[in-house]
Amino acid sequence: MSENSVHPQATLQAVEAALGACAQHISLALGEVTVVVDAADYLRAAELLRDDAACRFEQLLDLCAVDYSTYGDGAYDGRRFCVVSHLLSVSLNQRVRLKVFAPDDDMPMVDSLTTIWNSANWFEREAFDLFGVIFEGHNDLRRLLTDYGFIGHPFRKDFPVSGHVEMRYDAEQRRVVYQPVSIEPREITPRIIREDNYGGLH
Repeated sequence: MSENSVHPQATLQAVEAALGACAQHISLALGEVTVVVDAADYLRAAELLRDDAACRFEQLLDLCAVDYSTYGDGAYDGRRFCVVSHLLSVSLNQRVRLKVFAPDDDMPMVDSLTTIWNSANWFEREAFDLFGVIFEGHNDLRRLLTDYGFIGHPFRKDFPVSGHVEMRYDAEQRRVVYQPVSIEPREITPRIIREDNYGGLH
């Protein structure tokens, strides 16, 4: 932490004061402040974090989605999809992690932050592409990393390792075609064999 940085405890108190009832949970761990807000308060909370004089988080550094469906080896009992944003205040030299859970697991949707920080644009497109999270209010929400004809969202925990379809160039049709995956699903585990006294180890 820089000597000019606001102490994390002071950041926590500033965030707590700014958000008030919008904050469901605020924590400080490993020198990092994390705040969880309800989806209904997400946009308002983001505005407060940007505009409050003691917060002034002018920059959104990163935004990603998380699939909690296998978290804790199935012991987790809560909403499946979460959107996590990392915010930076350049003027006050402090950071905060903002989390929101999508209320519907079958159609995860939260507000877009593009009207507050335009850097959210491609981050939200990536989260939509890879996790299927819909960002309401985003004016250009389309796939960013996968192909236009891609089926599914490859970072979801239930997405098959081999995918759903494969593509190849068809010489007769003179174009790329899609077809069901032809690779047999299998698990390849490397086998390690060590000789006695290998490398002088006993």
